[in-house]
Amino acid sequence: MEERGAGYLRVGVKNGGCAGMEYVMDYATAPEPLDEVVEDNGVTILIDAKAVLFLLGSEVDFEVTPLHEKFVFNNPNQTDACGCGESVTIVPVAAD
Repeated sequence: MEERGAGYLRVGVKNGGCAGMEYVMDYATAPEPLDEVVEDNGVTILIDAKAVLFLLGSEVDFEVTPLHEKFVFNNPNQTDACGCGESVTIVPVAAD
């Protein structure tokens, strides 16, 4: 991330794909005012404020196999995914 001049990785979701939503990741130089800042195992990730209810309880891992290197989302709010794995159906957590 230092090579890109960014200190953070921002994670969010957007409408798209055949299953309805897609995970998005982007570099950020600083948190936005309403971003959720999550720190775990020495890693800091920013969660886009509009995506918090869709990503509550999620785990993000970086998977390395002989065929690919990619981020993998384990999201308890995800109810379905398209066959190619590029888009998902996510039900937001109900706000109390």
